[in-house]
Amino acid sequence: MRKFDLSTIDRTFWVIFLLLIGVAVIALFSASSTLVYMHHSALGPIGQQMLFIVMGVIAAFFIQFIPTYWVRFGGYILLAVSTLLVYSTMIPGNPLVVTINGAARWVRIAGITFQPSELAKLSLIIVVADQLARIHTEEDKRKYFYRTLVIAAVVMLPVMASNLSTAVLIGLIIFCLWILARIPWRYTMSVVGIAFLVLALGYAVVEFAFVRPGRQMHGPFKRATVWVSRIDHHFDQDDGSKYVLTDDNIQEVYASVAVARGGISPLGVLPGNSKERDYLPLAFADYIFAIIVEESGFVGAFALIFLYMAILFRACNISSRYSDMPAMLMTMGLALMITCQALISMLVAVGLGPVTGQPLPLISRGGTSVLITSVYFGIMMGVSREQAELRERVNETKVESAEEAPIVNLE
Repeated sequence: MRKFDLSTIDRTFWVIFLLLIGVAVIALFSASSTLVYMHHSALGPIGQQMLFIVMGVIAAFFIQFIPTYWVRFGGYILLAVSTLLVYSTMIPGNPLVVTINGAARWVRIAGITFQPSELAKLSLIIVVADQLARIHTEEDKRKYFYRTLVIAAVVMLPVMASNLSTAVLIGLIIFCLWILARIPWRYTMSVVGIAFLVLALGYAVVEFAFVRPGRQMHGPFKRATVWVSRIDHHFDQDDGSKYVLTDDNIQEVYASVAVARGGISPLGVLPGNSKERDYLPLAFADYIFAIIVEESGFVGAFALIFLYMAILFRACNISSRYSDMPAMLMTMGLALMITCQALISMLVAVGLGPVTGQPLPLISRGGTSVLITSVYFGIMMGVSREQAELRERVNETKVESAEEAPIVNLE
């Protein structure tokens, strides 16, 4: 590998990445008014996020030069560490666990607070892709299907305890990787059927045993009542109570107002002119897309959707021309994770889905999310760079072979 050879970097990925970074910076200044007010300064909250963004760009630059076989090896180590950390969040009284907004998803080590589930998502995709790439026979399909199923289940169980939407998102990406690896439908659909059955039974039990009687749940799945209540609220069409402002629906109401104001003009109210950012809680996090729609209208909204879809299209283009199966599956898994998470976050922000807490990749405020998403980009760009270098070596070999070929005299 030629270290730091910029001639083989994926410029398309870099353009998409930097455009998203640009949107993130603009949205950060537009949606952080409440944070600035609480800190009495823009230097703290905005400066901290800008530091994470710069660190993410630097990380993506250097990671793209790491050989993919080292990435796959490191994925196993990271999966073991992140799984232990995720399980640690289920231990009552764990001093490392930090509870924010009623959810124990964060771990603080050496003064650094992060979500181990984000590390688990990344490492699980790498490991599952590496395992599925070892399939060579029909018997291997059955073997590695069950192996990846067990690995995914072990990781998803503690994630589900604190964040159901993240667990469902992980399951969706694993399902897509199974399809790409050509796992038989009878295996994949049986898992989907069982998952739907478990979720439906869980919903019924929580709904009728806890939510409706007004009882509280305890234990690792105590947030199940929150999930069920959010689903009930989203699909409740019996009366107009959902339009009455309460502490439970304040985010949804103000997000809807922000989207409505953005629809007044194709370009919205223009950046910096948002009004709902001062009233919408967490406007800088889960509902930042609502502020983007308010300030840039449907033109800005569709442009952002196009950027996220471009990630998936570029990954498909790279994977279709790459013979390295582990790298191909890894690239597709990472691209699907970014795109699907972005679409879910957008649907929630415009009121088309129940509240999930999924951040908008690279744009929502949050250091862990920005850094991990930047790592996603670095790995995908690394796969593309290796492909470009391989093509160059093949072309050089062809040229050398042509020059060394004997000249035949036909006279």
